[in-house]
Amino acid sequence: MIPTEDASARKREIEEKLKQEQETLSFIRENLEKSDQLTKGMVSILSSFESRLMQLENSIIPVHKQTENLQRLQDNVDKTLSCMDHVISYYHVAKDTDRIIREGPAGRLDEYLACIAKIQKAVEYFQDNHPDSPELNTVKARFEKGKELLEAEFRSLLNRYSKPVPPILILDVISVDEDMELQEEVLLEHLPEAVLQDIICIASWLVEYGRNQDFMNVYYQIRSSQLDRSIKGLKDHFRKNSASSGILYSPAVQTKRKDTPTKKIPKRPGTIRKAQNLLKQYSQHGLDGKKGGSNLTPLEGKDDVLDIEIDSYIHCISAFVKLAQSEYALLTEIIPEHHQKKTFDSLIQEALNNLMLEGDNIVLAARRAIERRDYFAILTIFPVLRHLKMNKSEFDSTLQGTAASTKNKLPTLITSMETIGAKALEEFADSIKNDPDKEYNMPKDGTVHELTSNTILFLQQLLDFHETAGAMLASQETSSASSYTSDFNKRLLSSYICKVLGNLQLNLLSKSKVYEDSALSAIFLHNNYNYILKSLEKSELIQLVTVTQKRAENSYRELIEQQIDMYQRSWLKVTENLTDRNMPVLQPGAKLKDKERQVIKDKFKGFNDGLEELCKTQKGWAIPDKDQRHFIRQAQKKVVSDSYRAFLQRCTNISFTKNPEKYHKYRPEEVEEMIEKLFDTSA
Repeated sequence: MIPTEDASARKREIEEKLKQEQETLSFIRENLEKSDQLTKGMVSILSSFESRLMQLENSIIPVHKQTENLQRLQDNVDKTLSCMDHVISYYHVAKDTDRIIREGPAGRLDEYLACIAKIQKAVEYFQDNHPDSPELNTVKARFEKGKELLEAEFRSLLNRYSKPVPPILILDVISVDEDMELQEEVLLEHLPEAVLQDIICIASWLVEYGRNQDFMNVYYQIRSSQLDRSIKGLKDHFRKNSASSGILYSPAVQTKRKDTPTKKIPKRPGTIRKAQNLLKQYSQHGLDGKKGGSNLTPLEGKDDVLDIEIDSYIHCISAFVKLAQSEYALLTEIIPEHHQKKTFDSLIQEALNNLMLEGDNIVLAARRAIERRDYFAILTIFPVLRHLKMNKSEFDSTLQGTAASTKNKLPTLITSMETIGAKALEEFADSIKNDPDKEYNMPKDGTVHELTSNTILFLQQLLDFHETAGAMLASQETSSASSYTSDFNKRLLSSYICKVLGNLQLNLLSKSKVYEDSALSAIFLHNNYNYILKSLEKSELIQLVTVTQKRAENSYRELIEQQIDMYQRSWLKVTENLTDRNMPVLQPGAKLKDKERQVIKDKFKGFNDGLEELCKTQKGWAIPDKDQRHFIRQAQKKVVSDSYRAFLQRCTNISFTKNPEKYHKYRPEEVEEMIEKLFDTSA
């Protein structure tokens, strides 16, 4: 049971809470009523606002549309006025540009091109809008006039500033220096930079807007002329300097240059001049071979002229390559890419054709030289051919992209030179074999025949150009071209030289039979064989010979010894008088019979007469080689002197005559002195 007091308290508490809840409920109801009233007021206000907005919109939208239309009309008017001004300007273009067009683009190219651009736009406008209007013809004529003056300016700038490259500058460009890092590169500036930029600008406009390719023809014609003039100027400069001072750089032989670019450089001796210089050297060293005739005599009057022409041509070949390369570099800046190769091909034709024609003339001159058996003149082909082949790869690279006919010109010339050179070599070998034996051409003193000296000189030139000569011979072989290696060519040349020397030996042997005196014949062969051997050794030809003939040197030494033995036999008729044959057997104190005395007298007389005759005859003979001359004299002195001394010893204390001085004419020392004077025409 809950106590009564607690229940009463609980009841009062519940009643108080109920009262509070009722008060809260009443407050909420009052507020809801107020909210409903406010909501109704807001709805009324919004309804009124919406009504007003609709009224405002209905009033403003027509005004806005009217204003927008007015603005559009205003814009159209402005655009129309602007277009009218623009169109009207086209009608004034001819008048506005008249003065500038008439005065031309010289000195104000940018302004002139801007003026042309205005005319071009006017032409386009009238073509699109008024194709039949007279204004179109006017601006067209003005545009053509402007284009014509631009073409004229293009030609004028090229003509005015295109100059031949100075010869000294060309020589600097084509020079070859082994220490390239020490040498500044020489650049060719064909046109001033400002002028070049104007030309490039005009060319670009003519291609893009002028629809004109005639300027390319103008370009190659002008530059072609300058290229040709540059090469001809070099040729003239080379000839003048070579003729006056004999000095100038030759690219045929690489030399280090320590001079400044404008200095002249000593040039090598020419091919023919070199042969004659060698001949003089051998003369000074006792190996002269000037006596005796031959159809292989080097040129004497025209050698300098030939050398100048050949060296000049070699220079011009190198100059053409370098100048053509620089021309192509210049051309690529001016001519459109797809026209560059064709324009370059046309540009180089005149200079290239002149060079090839000159090369053909060299071949023709060589052919004529063969016909007249002037084989030393053939040697002019060797430096040219070597230079052409050395430069062929660079030549081909320079002409890459040109027509086949252009690229084939150099290979054709090389082939012609190799063919004529090979023919000359073969005919030279045949001429050595068939050189006639003319008695009046034989050296009377038995010295070196001119055929021998000239043959050796010719072969020495082949040593200088051994690779070229070997390739010449290989070019005529029918075997596969793949076998044309350096060693193969070297063996061919070695075989050729051995063939020439073999032919020479046979011819000399035949010529020696012209001499009636076998001793002089032996001296002649000795001198020639010795000359050949010493010349081979001095010029290092012997290394080429031994490629195919290992014993060549020993073979010549054996031949020389054989001829010395043959010569010494000529003294047998002297020394046989000093032998014991028919010599009386002498007993001590015995008196000689008349017959025995006569035998001794005859021996003395035979010795004296033979000695005098041989010394008189052989003193006029010649052995140019000092060492050989000394060796033969000493050997002969020993043989004769020893025999003579022994003979005198046997005749000591023998009374075979009342006048011994009549028979004993010479002391042994005097005999030696007489022999010492042999082969000395000055004695």
